[in-house]
Amino acid sequence: MKRQWWHGKCAYQIYPKSFCDSNGDGIGDLQGIISRLDYLKDLGADILWLSPIFVSPLADEGYDIADYYNIDPRFGTMDDMDELIAEAKKRDMYILMDLVVNHCSDEHEWFRRACEDPDGKYGRYFYIEDFKDGKGPCNWRSYFGGSVWEPLPGHPDKCYLHAFHKKQPDLNWENPKVREEVCQIINWWLDKGLAGFRIDAIMNIKKALPYRDYPADRGDGLSSIVNMLHDAKGVGTFLTEMRDRTFAPHGAFTVGEVFDADPEELPAFIGDDGYFSSMFDFAPAIFGHSGQGWMLHSGITPDDYRNCVFDTQARVKDIGFISNIIENHDEPRGVSRYIPEGEACPASKKLLATVYFLTKGLPWIYQGQELGMENLPVSCIEEVDDIASIDNYKVAVASGIPKEDALRAISIHGRDNARSPFQWTGGKNAGFTTGTPWLRVNPNYVSINREDEAADEDSVLNYYRRLTRLRKDPAYAETLVYGDFVPWLQDRPGVMAYLRRGEDKTILVMGNFQKEPQVIPLPETGDGSYTVLLNNYPDLKKVPEGLAMEGYQAVVLHLR
Repeated sequence: MKRQWWHGKCAYQIYPKSFCDSNGDGIGDLQGIISRLDYLKDLGADILWLSPIFVSPLADEGYDIADYYNIDPRFGTMDDMDELIAEAKKRDMYILMDLVVNHCSDEHEWFRRACEDPDGKYGRYFYIEDFKDGKGPCNWRSYFGGSVWEPLPGHPDKCYLHAFHKKQPDLNWENPKVREEVCQIINWWLDKGLAGFRIDAIMNIKKALPYRDYPADRGDGLSSIVNMLHDAKGVGTFLTEMRDRTFAPHGAFTVGEVFDADPEELPAFIGDDGYFSSMFDFAPAIFGHSGQGWMLHSGITPDDYRNCVFDTQARVKDIGFISNIIENHDEPRGVSRYIPEGEACPASKKLLATVYFLTKGLPWIYQGQELGMENLPVSCIEEVDDIASIDNYKVAVASGIPKEDALRAISIHGRDNARSPFQWTGGKNAGFTTGTPWLRVNPNYVSINREDEAADEDSVLNYYRRLTRLRKDPAYAETLVYGDFVPWLQDRPGVMAYLRRGEDKTILVMGNFQKEPQVIPLPETGDGSYTVLLNNYPDLKKVPEGLAMEGYQAVVLHLR
């Protein structure tokens, strides 16, 4: 594996709409991000990924782009973007944008022209087909519910394909002119000084053609579009072209949102000459998912979480660097998902931080994660903004599930959980805005906020600061960045432990992943002595059988 400039960095995702509002309109913006760069630098963040800030009608909160070359006025101006890139560079920080090119907005000029002339140049930028007996060419269901086929405006005899929201028509990557447009967009931004991209929904750019029906998997007679993706071969041809024409010449950092990649394809995706620099590990995030909706998700236990992480580490090995997360803008809060209900507390939040952050790969922090922010309570569907949550609610209620149970599923799985405003202070609106927030602030901001945690040496925030500093410490960075990942006590319930083994150092990361104390044996290595590098409790008790660890205690030890 070739060593890269970003291997020793720490990455941070910003959801701009909810991060920091500088002008009091209730929406976070670029000037707000600029005002917090020193906070992020002090946290230890080096690479900053911004969720979409392009011109958009926000049908899917910016993932429906109407103009790839301009900043949406809600977030600021292109001058603000240039200032952000420049200010980040002064601090040795790198800015990534979200590359959303599986689809665009139905308000993009390309789609408007396609509607004017479906058989012309821009009609071929999309998947436009004839309606037959009032139906589209196949029975695929979109990710947000309903058929992927929608009547083409102005042409009731035709329809267009949308894998996501109906206002997000899919771009036809089989058309070389579309690929040319995409490459121009990417190079334009990289030439401006952008460090790279997070690449959205990229596996969807390849469709299994010709269209065909799949067995229905719900009562609506439709089949999840995921079933089609399993038969869609050849995405690598598109990705290779994009890499060679854009990312590679610029030395850009890229991280892919990749689902459903076969294990044998890992070298092609993130190897030394992979399509991307890295890709996210979604194994824990998708564990227990059901194609029938959120109501049938099985949930995930601490042991399940450990096994998912260890399986990924075993698959990746030294092929490349995986990107490790516990949450993002599309997922609920990690401490509410991976810590058993009712047991989220500073100790358990620090344990989860420890065991995920020091695995091999690039560690990512999602905004507010470093504070231990939790899921957002939901009392009625009118409070919900997330279109995926609203769809799942409708599916659940239509199947006879009580509204109260459907709302509980949203409170567990909904995307608003991660999109509620960042909790800067215990004051009005959590210090996010002087106006009215676009989305409800989590009421626990009075006890979970940056201002209070910055002043508390034992806070979750300051623990994350210690984690980033440990990973970058010259004495241990070689081992924590490049050392082998070796599972320890992999089959023992309530334990998540592993070794990071380098040429001259061995570091043990060990957590008691349960509320009950237990004695956990140490590996037999060296002379049996150790140096404590990190501990989320004041003390560490050694006994003849190993370590007597308190509930949710986590330690990082340099074994001698």
